Amino acid sequence: MSILESVRKSLVPIHPEGYIFIAAFAIAALLLHWVSSTLGWVGFIATAWCVYFFRDPQRLTPLREGLVVSPADGVVCSIGFFLPPAELGLGAEPMQRVSIFMSVFDVHVNRAPITGRISKVAYKPGIFLNADLDKASEDNERNGVVIDAPSGRYGVVQIAGLVARRIVCFVQDGQPIGVGDRFGLIRFGSRVDVYMPTAAKPRVAVGSRAIAGETILADVNSTAAPLSFKAG
Repeated sequence: MSILESVRKSLVPIHPEGYIFIAAFAIAALLLHWVSSTLGWVGFIATAWCVYFFRDPQRLTPLREGLVVSPADGVVCSIGFFLPPAELGLGAEPMQRVSIFMSVFDVHVNRAPITGRISKVAYKPGIFLNADLDKASEDNERNGVVIDAPSGRYGVVQIAGLVARRIVCFVQDGQPIGVGDRFGLIRFGSRVDVYMPTAAKPRVAVGSRAIAGETILADVNSTAAPLSFKAG
């Protein structure tokens, strides 16, 4: 293997959603450098951070019916039973929910927590509170995706945060989706809530670190067969 090939394979891919932002940061850095070398260095550091923010690493996703895998990188900030957002149409009874807070240093590409079919995509405008607050689930701008799976109906809600001002969703109604598949992205700091059937038993705790497409959040069938995995 050549040195160039080794370097290429060691680099983490950048999601295409980030290209325009990286270009804008780089141009701003060059302009700042013409004004002042100190400002230029600040601009180049900001550009490096922008590249880092939009990284899209490969993940090894556990495969087994009934597993609920994390849709986001970040820290588990809430676990319990909560009413799902009305626009998802998941009923008026509380559902098991796990919430994951993403800082501006986490990977922000979101992945499907379970295999199924997209039955609904619902966007709701709102305000921009700190995404770490429970109130953010009700008041902040959000985009919800409902996934119908053999083990039940699941809601995945992308919530904008104090810094985030743009939620991107890659899927649409009726589309099949596999666990670990990329379905969206949030810019630049935010939260994802996962609503699950009552049978789902959490396998994480508040304060746990979650990795999108890899960390098992919950298990609907704890007596099922051993795990297998897929890369993607």
